[in-house]
Amino acid sequence: MTEKDTYRTIETSTEGILFKEKNSKFFGYAYPVLNEDDVKLHLDALKKEHHAARHWCYAYQLGTENILYRANDDGEPSNSAGMPIYGQIQSFDVTNILIAVVRYFGGVKLGVGGLISAYRTTAQLTLEEATIVEKTINVDYIISFDYKNMNTVMRIIKEKNLNITNQKLEMDCQLTISVRKKEAKSVFEAFNHLFEIDIKEI
Repeated sequence: MTEKDTYRTIETSTEGILFKEKNSKFFGYAYPVLNEDDVKLHLDALKKEHHAARHWCYAYQLGTENILYRANDDGEPSNSAGMPIYGQIQSFDVTNILIAVVRYFGGVKLGVGGLISAYRTTAQLTLEEATIVEKTINVDYIISFDYKNMNTVMRIIKEKNLNITNQKLEMDCQLTISVRKKEAKSVFEAFNHLFEIDIKEI
């Protein structure tokens, strides 16, 4: 069994997708997020934009290996909004994503079953509209060495086609590299056995 080193997410936010059910309007939004601060920023902006709405329900998932998720019903009956939205995040197998559904009440009660269906459908339509991309799970290393060892380090980087994300090249040099997870061990070993060159994971 090979270790999974890719994940699915979205690159850009979606415009509001409208779903109507018995005069209630549901607007669905998807946002790429990396942390809970991102989630809060998007939700705050959405509440300003839709300040007259009744409910701002959402679910998000963060992380690729250690998964963090939350589902919020925002005043709707328990598990009638947040979990149906989160179910679609799982169904589409995406992470680092926030799905928010804004509801304007239309005067007709939908009942718990109706709400579950409406929130699930809005989340599904929103994800169908989003552009889902596959990304690799990467491990980042810092390589520290004296300038005289530059050629050795650069030769390995070229041979292994490594991606340098940051560099500080002075008398003592530091390179930050990002390596696909399944190649991380062999890259670490390539540098680790070299004299006067230090590699550590960040």
